[in-house]
Amino acid sequence: MSGVAERSSLGRLQLADRDGLSKAILVIALLGVLEATYLTYIHYHGLGGLLCFGKHSGHSSCEQVQSSVYSKLAGIPVAMLGLLGYITILVTLFIRGELGRAFGFGVALIGFGFSAYLTYREIFTLKEICEWCVGSACLMAALFVLTSLRYLRAS
Repeated sequence: MSGVAERSSLGRLQLADRDGLSKAILVIALLGVLEATYLTYIHYHGLGGLLCFGKHSGHSSCEQVQSSVYSKLAGIPVAMLGLLGYITILVTLFIRGELGRAFGFGVALIGFGFSAYLTYREIFTLKEICEWCVGSACLMAALFVLTSLRYLRAS
């Protein structure tokens, strides 16, 4: 019977660590994937569909941020970079051992640093706040903390 159980588990992805930290990282990274997918879609299909609650002087602060020079890096939309980051963090949850934990932490660290830079640009350069960007920065900050704990706990 154990052969049947082994064969049935081969077709399913399993988290490398089945602890609460890994599950929390999974949920938060999935939220990040959803948000970044939406923003990437909006980028390529027009900012008119961008839902934004912040209106300042009659214009959308999200549209101002999303259409600024800081919305792309080397011609790639920042939202797509975020999407790739969130997906990469998800993938690291399925890599066993220290390599998966270290890689997840590294990606979250880079994402957190880049989010901090972009938030700085929003506040001090553009003088606009995009709620979607702040949401993504909060998700990435949470992932940075959780992946740090996951990495340190296993060390």
